[in-house]
Amino acid sequence: MDETITTEFKNLLQEQMDDLLQNAGETVSEMTEEKTNFPDPTDRASLESDRNFELRIRDRERKLINKIREAIERIEDGSFGLCETCEEPIGVERLRARPVTTLCIECKTEEERQEKIG
Repeated sequence: MDETITTEFKNLLQEQMDDLLQNAGETVSEMTEEKTNFPDPTDRASLESDRNFELRIRDRERKLINKIREAIERIEDGSFGLCETCEEPIGVERLRARPVTTLCIECKTEEERQEKIG
């Protein structure tokens, strides 16, 4: 993979990570500011449900941030864009769709097929 494409992916990944970190910071500040006391149990339950949903989203984003960091490390060590299983190049189209991927489409398809069997 040439340097232009790896630079493009590194910038894309860094932008995604910056956005996710900003969202996480906003969530923390919103949750620490909000000290509303609801006398109605239904309102309180609704608030708790919304908070739990928000925390689940942030947990998924935290996992994505870790994958983004790993992808940036792979760019820096030169292994970005190579399938971890077969060591063949991952298509640029697949990387554009999911830049944190570590498997080519064939290996990912086989992995999912094995998961269905198992």
